[in-house]
Amino acid sequence: MMTFTFRPSTRLHCLIRILLILALLCLPSVAARENRDKARPTIVFMTDYGTVDASVTICKGVMYSIAPDVRIVDLTHDVEPYSIRNGADFLHEVTPFFPAGTVFLAVIDPGVGGPQRPLVVRSRRKQYFVLRDNGLITAIADRDGIEAVREITNVAWMLGRNISSTFHGRDIFSPVAAHLAGGEDWVQVGPEVPGQNLQRVEITSPKFGPHGINGHVVRIDGPFGNLITDIAAEDFQKLGYEHGDQIAVHLNAQKISMPFMRTFSDVPKNQPLLYIDSRGRVALAMNRGNFAETHHIIPPVIITIPRPKTDQ
Repeated sequence: MMTFTFRPSTRLHCLIRILLILALLCLPSVAARENRDKARPTIVFMTDYGTVDASVTICKGVMYSIAPDVRIVDLTHDVEPYSIRNGADFLHEVTPFFPAGTVFLAVIDPGVGGPQRPLVVRSRRKQYFVLRDNGLITAIADRDGIEAVREITNVAWMLGRNISSTFHGRDIFSPVAAHLAGGEDWVQVGPEVPGQNLQRVEITSPKFGPHGINGHVVRIDGPFGNLITDIAAEDFQKLGYEHGDQIAVHLNAQKISMPFMRTFSDVPKNQPLLYIDSRGRVALAMNRGNFAETHHIIPPVIITIPRPKTDQ
């Protein structure tokens, strides 16, 4: 019977070879995973289309056809129809939470087919905004600043040459957003235009008066019916209220008394409260109820919060 004796050095060489083979087999999957993770550009998509028809899905199909690896994040598709102010407020709220290089596709376009220019705007935060020159960029321009603006004129970046007169979200804005997110040079989109000449939408700021602070209910918070205002926590705190204090809030012609509380469960079920929301703004809510429906509030609405001495 024949026997084989392996020297220690031979065993070591065999082990090294096996390990090398395993390492080589693993390298492609590791590299692919790293490339996939690095190559996931983000488009944040906002419209006033709603979700009852196929408009949003069609736009996404256009983007995936051009940039298959893109990641599309839905900001909302329930912007108040035609409301530039509402759309501007949503953009202002979410952009600080996304990194440089993010492409924001914002289609609130009541003047579709008209003379207002389609644009790509780059902010000083190095984020890109694909939208109409109708004031939608106002809040971003005021807070973040504008680095450069280009008008969309390159037909090669659009969905063919037969552009619809009523669906520019599909034919112009979605393909442009996909080309940008896919890494193409944004200077190809069209000529640079002066950033200081962009259309603006009026964004009113809360104002202090002799009797308190006057602001605006700018929108309703989802299905819960909470009222979101444009009054910053810092401004509200200047009035001097403390948690537990009762406040007689004026909403247009209504006067509604409620406590200033930290969170919803600080009041009984179906009772109202004023609180500082996660955005750092004054908000009104009803614990496990719907404040907007109960009090028949449809934004925009003027809100007045009196100084403590006014009601005491």
